[in-house]
Amino acid sequence: MRARIYQPARTAMSSGQAKTHHWVLEFAPDSAREVDPLMGWTSSTDTQAQVRLRFDSKEAALDYARDNGIEAMVSDPKKRKSNIRPRGYAENFAVDRRGAWTH
Repeated sequence: MRARIYQPARTAMSSGQAKTHHWVLEFAPDSAREVDPLMGWTSSTDTQAQVRLRFDSKEAALDYARDNGIEAMVSDPKKRKSNIRPRGYAENFAVDRRGAWTH
């Protein structure tokens, strides 16, 4: 069995970092998907493709893969620089602003 270990990226709909702190082990599909001729549904005989395991650390995911004989490929995340200002949004309305408040 082959699997991929990665840390998920944030969703495109939010700028937050929720659900990006854990690691995921996801199995690679072993067989191709087929379209049912009667209903048009997509199906597969590969049940491992549905399994997603979550771990608190990369080492825990690698240990699980090693203990169960799973060939795992690790994808390290590309970290982004945080964009947090010291005073944040409240700085726009502070009475001790350094510059003039203009539109």
